[in-house]
Amino acid sequence: MVLVRMNKIVFVFLLVWMSVYYCVSAQKYVNPFFRTVPDTTLSYTIDSPIVIKSRGLSAQDFIDQMLNDTLFYKAFQQMKYYTFTAENEIFTYDKKNSIESRIFKRILHDNTGSAYKKRELIATDSGKVYKRNGKYRHYTVQMFNYIFENDYNSDFIDDEEDLPIASTQEGYKDKLKTLLFNPGRPIKGIPFISNKTAIFEPELSKYYDYTYFKGTYLGDVPIFTFVCKVKPEFTKRGNTMIKELTTIFDARNFTILGRYIDMRYKTPLFDFDVRMNIELNYVGEELLPVRITYDGNWNIPFKRKEAAAFTIKHMGYRK
Repeated sequence: MVLVRMNKIVFVFLLVWMSVYYCVSAQKYVNPFFRTVPDTTLSYTIDSPIVIKSRGLSAQDFIDQMLNDTLFYKAFQQMKYYTFTAENEIFTYDKKNSIESRIFKRILHDNTGSAYKKRELIATDSGKVYKRNGKYRHYTVQMFNYIFENDYNSDFIDDEEDLPIASTQEGYKDKLKTLLFNPGRPIKGIPFISNKTAIFEPELSKYYDYTYFKGTYLGDVPIFTFVCKVKPEFTKRGNTMIKELTTIFDARNFTILGRYIDMRYKTPLFDFDVRMNIELNYVGEELLPVRITYDGNWNIPFKRKEAAAFTIKHMGYRK
């Protein structure tokens, strides 16, 4: 029972780090880890790696903003005030890295009335999606469904006191929230890796290089991009779990617009190799999620090794 509980905690921790769709026009970010689908590249333009210093900014300014920011999380909370369409696409892969199953859904999240309503406009699947009992074969897909396709339009919102969800699941979800919205802080209760997440503390910060750039995002938004990346000499050692944390800031107000995380680690009980990205954009003056991507492998005892990728697109926001 303890091992099962630990397995669930570890996997929720892994699911939290969702892939990239960043962008470069002068420099194109291409990650060879990503399989052929889903598309996980967006473009941003880097103007200069030096310009920021002339504004009096330092690495610590970016770190302080990341640790104290609340608007990134608020963007997810604000979804409950909008009607929007979500396109969710999930792929799982076999041992040969070939597509094993695919699920595609287009869902209307309707908040126009007094009660939230969800309507599946399109729902298709192919390959080995379900067990004989009708449940999903992959734990990755089960967790995806719980987090992103639940019937309460909650995604990551915090006003869920009346929802009939098991307290253990909520405990895992709280860890997930901290990892996503407050990266750089320690996460308690995850075996072997609880002390590997506080990457800005002295014990771990010595393993990382910080670089920052000026550029544009989605064509016309001026940005600063802050990259925290493991130093080359420590890449293959077991000192670190987070290999890269890239954050995009709106240069006009220092608001966080996007976040990418590359996470890899191996212990005697489990190993994983995961990349994740979350992108926000302005709808009027409101920040809202527009794309989330994930691509990863994970392996724990008594569980089938899983490899999966997914893309979530939100569009057509109407308040």
